[in-house]
Amino acid sequence: MQAVILAAGEGKRVRPLTRSRPKALIPVANRPIIDYIVEALEGCGIREIIVVVGYRKEQVIRHLNTLDLPVEVVVQPKPLGTGNALLAAAPLIRDRFMVLPGDNYIDRASISRIKDEKDAVLVREHPYPSNFGVVTVRRGQVTSIVEKPEQAPSFTISTGIFSLTRKFLDYIQENDLTDAVSAKLAAGEPLKAIPAGDWQDALYPWDLLAMNQKLIGMASPEKGGTIGKNCMIQGAVRIGRGSRVGPGACITGPVVIGPECEIGPYACIMPNTSIGSRVKVEPFTLVGNSILMDDCTVGAHSRVTDSVIAEGCTLQAAVNTVTACPLLEIEGSPIRGCFGSILGEKVRAGPFTSFEGAIVGNNAVIAGRSLVTALRASEDGALVI
Repeated sequence: MQAVILAAGEGKRVRPLTRSRPKALIPVANRPIIDYIVEALEGCGIREIIVVVGYRKEQVIRHLNTLDLPVEVVVQPKPLGTGNALLAAAPLIRDRFMVLPGDNYIDRASISRIKDEKDAVLVREHPYPSNFGVVTVRRGQVTSIVEKPEQAPSFTISTGIFSLTRKFLDYIQENDLTDAVSAKLAAGEPLKAIPAGDWQDALYPWDLLAMNQKLIGMASPEKGGTIGKNCMIQGAVRIGRGSRVGPGACITGPVVIGPECEIGPYACIMPNTSIGSRVKVEPFTLVGNSILMDDCTVGAHSRVTDSVIAEGCTLQAAVNTVTACPLLEIEGSPIRGCFGSILGEKVRAGPFTSFEGAIVGNNAVIAGRSLVTALRASEDGALVI
């Protein structure tokens, strides 16, 4: 069986984190999302994998070349939707295949459950179905699918993971994969609904925190760095080579810390935190339930929780994040998210800055003693004084 991973999209709703990388390469628990998909497929014996790339395709191709499992890469020339992306892979598809989004997590058990079905889709219940393709099911068969309806007919959604045959390609007339599925159903062709197990999408930046909580436990514990005196390390903790943990620091797993990091004296790293490479957490700072990507610095006496911090950010001393649930407008729709902060690449925040449910664009500069809320600094290059 073949598998087609659709990794051509940008992920606009996850901006600013996708300005310089596709969503499939966002690191969660210190690994790109697409790695978990490839690993799950390989674990189910599916080794013939095709990846469709588009937005910042060079980055994806470069990363795929580092994997132990060789994959076939095809390019979607223009961002014309998921149906068009699947058609780009059509010359390589022989008969039965699976199609999967490259920016979702799905567990191995779910893939095993669907891979032997001829025409099927993985479905699950979701409290906010209108963000997805909503399906109606009768006696285990899909009777309809509607993409992002204002009034959802059910709470059952499509995960975007299908087991199909090459005949399905004939139904792709529009750009969206959901339209092709609807055409297939209208032609009287069956589509079986298979309940998904552990699945997680990241529609919005704060959803990465939920994905991180799922995946961080998959990292094997390891203490590859230098641990100072009187440190307290509990639970599943992975510390990369060359990292240093200062005396009196406290780390409570699950936590993943990459290589060449510096965790200062009496710093506290709380559960569900992933810290990338070459990150510096200065003394007396607390970080919890957060993703800190490569080359970040968090100053002394800071408190960072429920946050996603992109590469190269510098937070000076006594920076604080406050978890809030602001109502945001994303792609013209009002969305409420709960998080501390989402910071794009190379944000610089002065001392005593507070972020309260704030999304901050890339390269923003925040003067010290500022309160940054959801609406203050969402554009790239913003200056807050």
